[in-house]
Amino acid sequence: MQISATDTPTTEKTSSVLPKLSLIYAKHPAYGVDIFIAGKEGASDLDLLRSNGITAVVNCAVNLDFNFVRQPQLVSDHRNNVHGPGEIRYYKVGLIDGDGNPDTQMLAAYYILRAALEQILPEKPSYPRRERGGVLVNCRGGRSRSVAVVSLFLHLTLPEQFPTLEAAIDFVRDRRNLPEEEWYKAPKPVLTEAARRAAGWARAIGC
Repeated sequence: MQISATDTPTTEKTSSVLPKLSLIYAKHPAYGVDIFIAGKEGASDLDLLRSNGITAVVNCAVNLDFNFVRQPQLVSDHRNNVHGPGEIRYYKVGLIDGDGNPDTQMLAAYYILRAALEQILPEKPSYPRRERGGVLVNCRGGRSRSVAVVSLFLHLTLPEQFPTLEAAIDFVRDRRNLPEEEWYKAPKPVLTEAARRAAGWARAIGC
């Protein structure tokens, strides 16, 4: 299911225009929430996130950040660096879209996505965003890093439906509306191989 097809073109001229936000998997049976993918345009649209029940964002990009802090009464200004609880729970993985990631970083991305779904926040005023809803996984274009991480997650958490990483990747490509001529870079081969190694490590860890 595609949420919106009104995205703007990416800076990569050979890349297609993707939906602003894509529902990849509805009501994951282990967590009961929806999992989405977006690029920078969708991930930065707070109204769009809220209207789709998204309460957490997992940012896979090292070269992209967001400021979800919107409540002045909760914001502090320390040397012009505004900080405070954001409107959306925000988790940062920081993958490079290509070579250069530590060999275990894709495994870390898998566990961070799990944490976004499993973490229980305390009933304290300093933790105002306790809602549990959908999770958005994003990177700059929403076609490589995020596709690799979500595919790894589906493969490991739903092995009967996605017995291989390739099956999960094909499923995510379809839901993200990625054209076949872009599959060679969606996700990048080095990220696919990192996800394959991470799957083996996760199975060896057993949790």
